[in-house]
Amino acid sequence: VCSSTTTSGNDSKKFKGDVRSPGVPSRVVHVRKLPNDINEAEVISLGLPFGKVTNLLMLKGKNQAFLELNSEECAQTMVSYYSSVTPVIRNHPIYMQYSTHKELKTDNSPNQVRAQAALQAVNALHGGGIGSVAISSDASSMAGGVAQSPVLRVIVENLFYPVTLDVLHQIFSKFGTVLKIITFTKNNQFQALIQYADAMTAQHAKLSLDGQNIYNACCTLRISFSKLTSLNVKYNNDKSRDYTRPDLPTADSQPSIDHQAMAAAAFSAPGIISASPFGAHAFPPTFAIQQAGLSVPGIPGALASLGVGHSSMAAAAAAASRLGLSGLAAAGGHNVLLVSNLNPESVTPHCLFILFGVYGDVMRVKILFNKKENALVQMSDGTQAQLAMSHLNGQRLHGRAMRVTLSKHTTVQLPREGHEDQGLTKDFSNSPLHRFKKPGSKNYSNIFPPSATLHLSNIPPSVVEDDLKRLFASSGATVKAFKFFQKDRKMALIQMGSVEEAIECLIEFHNHDLGENHHLRVSFSKSTI
Repeated sequence: VCSSTTTSGNDSKKFKGDVRSPGVPSRVVHVRKLPNDINEAEVISLGLPFGKVTNLLMLKGKNQAFLELNSEECAQTMVSYYSSVTPVIRNHPIYMQYSTHKELKTDNSPNQVRAQAALQAVNALHGGGIGSVAISSDASSMAGGVAQSPVLRVIVENLFYPVTLDVLHQIFSKFGTVLKIITFTKNNQFQALIQYADAMTAQHAKLSLDGQNIYNACCTLRISFSKLTSLNVKYNNDKSRDYTRPDLPTADSQPSIDHQAMAAAAFSAPGIISASPFGAHAFPPTFAIQQAGLSVPGIPGALASLGVGHSSMAAAAAAASRLGLSGLAAAGGHNVLLVSNLNPESVTPHCLFILFGVYGDVMRVKILFNKKENALVQMSDGTQAQLAMSHLNGQRLHGRAMRVTLSKHTTVQLPREGHEDQGLTKDFSNSPLHRFKKPGSKNYSNIFPPSATLHLSNIPPSVVEDDLKRLFASSGATVKAFKFFQKDRKMALIQMGSVEEAIECLIEFHNHDLGENHHLRVSFSKSTI
């Protein structure tokens, strides 16, 4: 009987019997060759499709675990299924067999307390109390030995914020390598087809994500298996992507697939209608930590608990205007940001206008008269404010880490006529430098977090590499690398010594006059040189 959860030598002696298991069925399954960084929730999810998981013992030092199911029959189904389909977690094939133990007896050691917390969280997530994991219809058919497709069909309900292909990729990559994604709208619903390398990984992702919200209280994932077993992606763009074929053309103006044919094949699977038991939060707190291992400040809680980074949040919010959702997002107000911990010696309304203008159209900026470390920045809508906050909170400007939060103010007041405020308040609503005024502007799809590499465009033919390197070095920054785009010499990448230097160079040189009626356009790049 197992009585300890430490990974001491005594344990390995206790568990040696399992390695030579004679194959006699037991409701305890011995799982081997687990990756080093696996967590309890992931191990539990291996057993979820086959019945209730009633106990768990992790031997992290040995890369092994013992999973107790509620009946011998469930364990038999699990072992026989995995003997024909080897599960893969983070590119590790996992092996399992019956344990010589008939049940697990566990103690109150810290490891075991953590395992019990994970059990509670996962069981709650799947609709039961402790030790009562509900089996979904897909999992039941799988438990009967029917292998499912590696392609998931995802419907995003309650689409309050836009969801992009990159957001989906980052969420679904938590569970294994995503090979291909196709997104489209059908029956007025945003949908996606997501292909993993194998059905087991797809099953794991489905069990963990079905019914969850991407953002707080909205963008709910409804996931079922597709009838397709492979996706045919013709173009890599913002609608479809084949991650195994970076050579595919973009063909932005053309539809990425024949939706009618794809729809006919993919959508006879029944929809899943169970709602998330946690309402506004994607995961209960313990599960969020187990599952994702990190959270991101300044992002709505549900997405943060998935560990989805700033760039995806950016892509999501940036697409708002394209989907006509910016008004919706703005309906809640919150389009004024409070920026604090600024350097009062260096900050100006213009510099905040240029920096925050990377993430939305800045209407007004006010540096507070009595407290010049603080400023109010009014964006054109709530989505853009959220976007700027998620990217710029914590970034360094003029030697200080900025703090960016939503302000209680709904507008920035201009000084009354005759009341001069030393130029601390500026109205930029008619500025020609707004990046997002034009509907469908390319700028929407090129929003990235601050990075050391800057994207330069609108470079006249007479300006050569040395001119630009000299220009950027003139600010005192270090230029580490430079590269013109091969196909379009109007564009280039320039890599600065740090993200902070890049931020200051963007502020200084965006709209810089290069002559010949060419004003330099500067933004952050997702690429490196």
